[in-house]
Amino acid sequence: MQAAIIVFPGSNRERDAARALERATGRKPHMVWHQDSELPKTDLAVLPGGFSYGDYLRTGAMAAHSPIMREIAERAKKGMRIWGICNGFQILCEAGLLPGILLRNAHLKFNCKRVTLKVENNDSDFTRLCTKGQELNVVVAHGDGNYFAAPDTLKAIEDGGQIAFRYKNNPNGSIKDIAGVFNERRNVLGMMPHPENAIEPLHGSTDGAFLFDSIAQALQ
Repeated sequence: MQAAIIVFPGSNRERDAARALERATGRKPHMVWHQDSELPKTDLAVLPGGFSYGDYLRTGAMAAHSPIMREIAERAKKGMRIWGICNGFQILCEAGLLPGILLRNAHLKFNCKRVTLKVENNDSDFTRLCTKGQELNVVVAHGDGNYFAAPDTLKAIEDGGQIAFRYKNNPNGSIKDIAGVFNERRNVLGMMPHPENAIEPLHGSTDGAFLFDSIAQALQ
């Protein structure tokens, strides 16, 4: 399995994601600059956390129009796995590759803390090594993680099994405690928490490894 990480101006978790991917796959991921128009041969593209373009306009809104995103959209249509974490989730929503949007945290403060996630759907390449209802101890670090979707969209993603994770203790006001969602085909995942910062004992949790090992096993 070969992964690629998309680097935007303001990304700051790309090295964390690279370390987690190399641990799971045994291969260094490609680092792809956002101004590139093509992806190298790869099975998975990861959009990492950070503050692309300084979070100007709206979080992820400017990055969603970077040249590489046209290629990301085309690859997603063909079934390639795309994973957006934190700012990457915001970018995927702004690009229309995932339903809903991320708003300012309900308390209007930046959140950096441990959270517990509940796995809502383990029928995906990203969650196949988890059990439904399993709790994962990970961290969040965001100011705009308040997931929102219109009532009809919310019903559609709930009925379609597109909710990947929910917060056990909602840190940001996200509707229905939603922490991560899939697209309809479940080849695109967006999530606000950082599993890449929960893969080693020194992190205080290794629960994030379930997700990296899941996608590595699926695409081996």
